[in-house]
Formats: sequence, C-alpha cells, structure tokens
Amino acid sequence: MIRNVLGAVLALAGAAAAVLSPFRDWYDGRLGRHYRLGDLFTATGATGTQSGGLFGSLWLPFLCAAVVAVLGVVLRSRTLVALAGVVVLGFTVLWMVRVFQVTDSLAVAGDGSGLDVGVALAAGGGALLLLGAATMSGRHRPPRYAAPDSTAPDTWPPTREPGPSVQTSPWPEPEGDDPCVGPPDTPGKSSPSGD
Repeated sequence: MIRNVLGAVLALAGAAAAVLSPFRDWYDGRLGRHYRLGDLFTATGATGTQSGGLFGSLWLPFLCAAVVAVLGVVLRSRTLVALAGVVVLGFTVLWMVRVFQVTDSLAVAGDGSGLDVGVALAAGGGALLLLGAATMSGRHRPPRYAAPDSTAPDTWPPTREPGPSVQTSPWPEPEGDDPCVGPPDTPGKSSPSGD
C-alpha cells in the first residue's frame, strides 16, 4: 500500500514536470513549445526558427505521456507508468541528439545560451516516472491453483482413500483388528451348507 502511494506521488510529480517543461526555456532562451514535433525527425529542425503550434510541439508527446502515467497510477499498472517515463526520456534524448548534430555542443551556460531549465525538467520528469514505476508494487493478483488431475486424487488420512474430505470428528476413524468375514451367525437359522 505504502509503495503504491509513494510510487504514485513520484509518477504524478514526474508527469507534472514533463508537461510543464515545454513552457520553460530549453536552449538559447527558446521555449520547448516552440520546437515543432516534426522537426525532431529532420537534421536541421532542432534549431529552426519557425514556431509550431502548441499541439504540434514537444508538448504533445509529453501531454500524452502524462495521460498514460495518470492512467497507470489509477490502474496501479507499473508498465503504463514506465512506458510514460520512456516516452518522456525518449523525446528529450532525441531532441538533445538533434541539437548536438546542429551545434556540436550540449553545454550548460550561465548566460542562457546553452541547455536550460526546460530540458532539466523533462529529463527529471522522465526519471521520476521510471522511479515511480520501480517503486510501485502494482496489483496483487490471487495465486492460481491448478485443479488436481486423476493421477493425484484428493485423499484423506488415515485411510488414504480417494474422495472428498467429509470427516466429522477430529479423531481418526476406528479400524478393527478382525477381518470382516460376513454377517454373524444367528441361532435358529440353518447354514447355507445344510448342516
């Protein structure tokens, strides 16, 4: 229970950081929402000057990842939360690769000319999502028991006879020492042999 709550808090904090990151500076004072999503898949898109719309920017995959993370928290699914973390980190790393291809540098500068707070929020949000997925214990499923087959019938000690357990007393069933040879002889009746 505690692990699920702690994992949920970490996952929700990571999702919030990922969604807010495009509204902060990413590189050279440019907001993350100004990077078009399609530009990540071209060689020169990471430093392009054209601004994409909000739903055509980096914000869209982060929003989708946050929705998946919230769904994973509600369903207590470690897989969904981890998937959201992989999406956030994947798009962040892809953006960093594209920037490095164009600028040959991924420096963090104090004057705002390098990587900025938005990238740190996105990377931290993805890491928190993965940490939340690792912390959650997930759902507890009842164990599955296989039905006994005919090679191992249900038996009840002390007789070891197959059948349901219907003993009504806590004491073992009495077993006589004399073998059962048939009904007792009654006086006045003739025996079957004609004696």
